[in-house]
Amino acid sequence: MGERKPPLVDALGGLLIVDKDGGWTSHDVVAKSRRLLRTKKVGHAGTLDPMATGVLVLGVERATKILGQLILTTKAYTATIRLGQSTITDDAEGEVTVTTPAAHLTDAEIAARVAELTGDIQQVPATVSAIKVNGERAYARVRAGEDVQLAARPITVSRFDIVERRDIDTGTEQFVDLDVEVECSSGTYIRALARDLGEKLGVGGHLTALRRTRVGPFTLEHARTLATLEAAAEAEEPLLSLDIDAAVRTAFPLREVQDTQVADLRNGRWLDPVGIPGVYAAVDASGNAIALLQESGKRASSVMVVRPANL
Repeated sequence: MGERKPPLVDALGGLLIVDKDGGWTSHDVVAKSRRLLRTKKVGHAGTLDPMATGVLVLGVERATKILGQLILTTKAYTATIRLGQSTITDDAEGEVTVTTPAAHLTDAEIAARVAELTGDIQQVPATVSAIKVNGERAYARVRAGEDVQLAARPITVSRFDIVERRDIDTGTEQFVDLDVEVECSSGTYIRALARDLGEKLGVGGHLTALRRTRVGPFTLEHARTLATLEAAAEAEEPLLSLDIDAAVRTAFPLREVQDTQVADLRNGRWLDPVGIPGVYAAVDASGNAIALLQESGKRASSVMVVRPANL
């Protein structure tokens, strides 16, 4: 047997920001990345539907431990909504349930309904979502023939802009396609926005294209496609978008610590608080990440030691 090649990443690792292709599940991307990086220690922060493309954040090696601390509460998308047709999945991958002419809709009518779906709203997620119902994913229950009813939950749509309108007449059907840009809170379903816009306009609606352009501080500028990453792996070039230090500096507020404090943190001890809210990063004078801290009372304690003494 040939000798196993070493991983294309060090033990600290970092973040791999992938520009996901359509047709791939998030799990597919993780499996492919494991092969490219030659390590099993790869995980993802948040999923992206197979139909969707764009930003998917992966943690590699020790950086998998920071995924749960990343503040990925805001997301941005470009999408295309088709008015005049509903599907069972609220997107183009599902069976069409109803088709209704939509050519009569005015821009003003559409804008008024978009405004109703902007701001702090209640949204019923798509029934084929990954939300668990009594321990089982909603989409699995739908595929098994169950009538799944999900509860509405609060979300924030901070931006819902129509970029372009296209009227489509096939001779037998009349649709309105809207290219939109959406910025929203985590947990927002863009296909549910498409469904609800169509319902409010009385013609039904579904999503025909979706591209995530930003997750938290990570954008398409950080991202590379799997094809690009595969070529880089074959050339044994660096694959990570951000090493663990750059990832931490990008994602968290920073507190610079002195050498004695570095030693304390690396050995599991706590520091005095300085009044920084939430989880933040302790970095040394060179910008190396030492630990993620959170303050409570008279202690700033580690929620994760990035560089423990034994590493």
